[in-house]
Amino acid sequence: MPISVKSILDSKGRAVVTVSADTTLMEAAAILAENRIGALVIGAVGGEVSGIFTERDVVKAVAKYGRQCLDQAVGDIMSFNIVRCSENSTVDEVMEMMTQRRFRHVPVEDDGKLSGIISIGDVVKAHIREIELEAEQIKAYIAG
Repeated sequence: MPISVKSILDSKGRAVVTVSADTTLMEAAAILAENRIGALVIGAVGGEVSGIFTERDVVKAVAKYGRQCLDQAVGDIMSFNIVRCSENSTVDEVMEMMTQRRFRHVPVEDDGKLSGIISIGDVVKAHIREIELEAEQIKAYIAG
């Protein structure tokens, strides 16, 4: 049975670090570093996701605008076209989505509300666990 995003969130937790769109890049970079994470969800009223801001966004902004961009709001830089998944999405579906679109973080929504975030690391770890379980089942079958 394929591993679902729900099972990943149940295991790792559902905490998501969110900031408002008026947070500066400098503040956002500090929050990323402090929490040892790669992405911040830009929240809207009611738990809806209005954007995502990643470490890649920091690098692109500094490369394009120089150090003065650190005083800009993340709302000016963040990604707006957010790809989301649901708790019912499978590890394989999310892995394929991340690979094709070349991103590393996906907000998870349940009934239109933010319920977590998963990273490529979470997906790879779950995929490895899925393969290990399959190997154990095959060994048990052969031995049995």
